[in-house]
Amino acid sequence: MIPPSVHALHAPRTLRPRGDLVIEIEGVTKLYKMGTEIIHALRGVDVKIHRNEYLAVMGPSGSGKSTLMNMLGCLDTPTAGRYDFNGKNVAHMVDDELAEIRNREIGFVFQTFNLLPRSDALHNVELPLIYAGMTPHARHERALEALTNVGLGDRVHHRPNELSGGQRQRVAIARALVNHPSILLADEPTGNLDSKTGEEIMLLFEQLYDQGHTIIVVTHEEDIARHARRIVRLRDGLIESDAPAN
Repeated sequence: MIPPSVHALHAPRTLRPRGDLVIEIEGVTKLYKMGTEIIHALRGVDVKIHRNEYLAVMGPSGSGKSTLMNMLGCLDTPTAGRYDFNGKNVAHMVDDELAEIRNREIGFVFQTFNLLPRSDALHNVELPLIYAGMTPHARHERALEALTNVGLGDRVHHRPNELSGGQRQRVAIARALVNHPSILLADEPTGNLDSKTGEEIMLLFEQLYDQGHTIIVVTHEEDIARHARRIVRLRDGLIESDAPAN
């Protein structure tokens, strides 16, 4: 992939037509017990997310942002309320059922990359396909395609310590996409990157959105959120606003 120019980083943004409903959260609450205290992390949240959307979730510390991210990623279940993912009610699924949804339907990107340090880029991207039981040849081809798609076709045999921070995040994005998930869920994806590299990663998300991917970015940074097409803001466990990004 050719490195983006400054002009490309600020190119006009497209708005793709929305597809079918992927996520529907209705009246979701989440309570945590901390000693004798009950924490109301979410207080009746409603969110709908369609295929081909590019959404940012924002909120200050304690707003419920991380809890909502865990709900969206099927890493946690609500205390009350309904959560449908591709038409399936996941609110009351057991751990094994949630794990299957995560492995097949959700691609995760974290600010710490979470790569295996002794494995090359290709093997890191192959990991979800190994868990899915794909044959070695098929997963090799799929992982190579995913790395090429994020501009790392010439770095497939490099280990994480031989890659820059931006390249490591691209490996993580390729790994998140290799199973062809329904959504890409990114938690502070530029948090460990300098501003220029962060902009390049956000340009990559822009390209993935243009290709039809559904992207949810959780961030506390306004300039990162503005890359999305829609921003959901939380405060005190409630949705403060849900509007198009400016």
